[in-house]
Amino acid sequence: MPLFPRSSLRWKLSAAIACVSVLVAVALSLVVHNAARVSMIDNSRDVQDERVQSALRIYEVTGKKVFSAQLDDPALPKPLKEFAARGERATYVQDSGGAPIVWAETPTNDGRILSLRTTFKDRYSVLVDLDQALIVGSLAVVVGGTALGVLIGGQMSRRLRKAAVAARKVADGNPEVRVRDAIGGRVRDETDELASAVDAMADALQDRLEAERRVTADIAHELRTPVTGLVTAAELLPPGRPAELVRNRAQALRTLVEDVLEVARLDGAAEQADLQEVALGDFVRRRVLALDPDAVVTVIEDAVVHTDPRRLERILGNLLANAARHGKPRTEVSINGPFLRIRDHGPGFPDDLLREGPSRFRTGSSDRAGGDHGLGLTIATGQARVLRARLTFRNAPASDGGGAVAQLLLPR
Repeated sequence: MPLFPRSSLRWKLSAAIACVSVLVAVALSLVVHNAARVSMIDNSRDVQDERVQSALRIYEVTGKKVFSAQLDDPALPKPLKEFAARGERATYVQDSGGAPIVWAETPTNDGRILSLRTTFKDRYSVLVDLDQALIVGSLAVVVGGTALGVLIGGQMSRRLRKAAVAARKVADGNPEVRVRDAIGGRVRDETDELASAVDAMADALQDRLEAERRVTADIAHELRTPVTGLVTAAELLPPGRPAELVRNRAQALRTLVEDVLEVARLDGAAEQADLQEVALGDFVRRRVLALDPDAVVTVIEDAVVHTDPRRLERILGNLLANAARHGKPRTEVSINGPFLRIRDHGPGFPDDLLREGPSRFRTGSSDRAGGDHGLGLTIATGQARVLRARLTFRNAPASDGGGAVAQLLLPR
């Protein structure tokens, strides 16, 4: 499982900066604390050593003990006793759970041990104050670093989100959108390089697609006149089976040319819908009755939608034709608000269509002798895009009888 599931770049960057700030603050605080403690202890030992020397001089001259000095103190730590046995002066720090106890000893001329024991509480309190200051400073560094991470990460996240939105618009067929212009800003960073690369890729793909679309449209347009003449000439043939076959094939060729021209126009992203307010239930009921009288129409909830009736009729006709050609009776059409659903009871859509969407000249059948050229669903999808509607395909579960289900969601 990822450490930051579905989280934004802002919070990832903020968390990373916060972690680094904590590590740096803790490391520096430990270094400063240890350095200050070592310095305090060394200074205390130096002071204690000077005191024990002064106390020794006064004791040897006057016989008096100053600075609370003790002779042969039974609490003297063992390491100091060993130093004294060797005739050496030494200091020793004893941990007491709070302020450390600093010892100092020195042998006397009469063979005894003069020692001092002092707790430097004032210096220890300075160390405590230093620790508190380090804690406050560390918290300030962590909070400041996190806030900086939120600021920088937020700016980068906003730029990337704008780039993603612009890239989706380009993918939806809007050739006017440029990712670099969408992200804006004066800062020049890797996001600008990414945006420029996406724009360059989109321009190259658009040029290639436009070139292919023009070739397809030109070919279909050039074929339109001779095909129309062929259809007209076929109508003049004398009655008979050969003439019927010629007329059928000529009409199929004419339909193919018209469909190819329509696909080319839809690919050009220049098509505009003539939007009108349409009562969806009544519209679908009348069109289905004309296109497929055997289909069953159910209006669960009627709705008024803002759409182009001609294009909607084209989508509806292609979906019904696909259901009649590849499905099994009866075709069911249901309207639930702006949601239109068409279902047959056949084998369902092919897996590659569900996975990749409609593809040109792919019919799901190896029989190429019929009138189906695999452009119906492609045209329906393109017309839905012009209407700013959403057309999806799925298969009904086998437990519910199976079949292909096309779903169209129209804007109200």
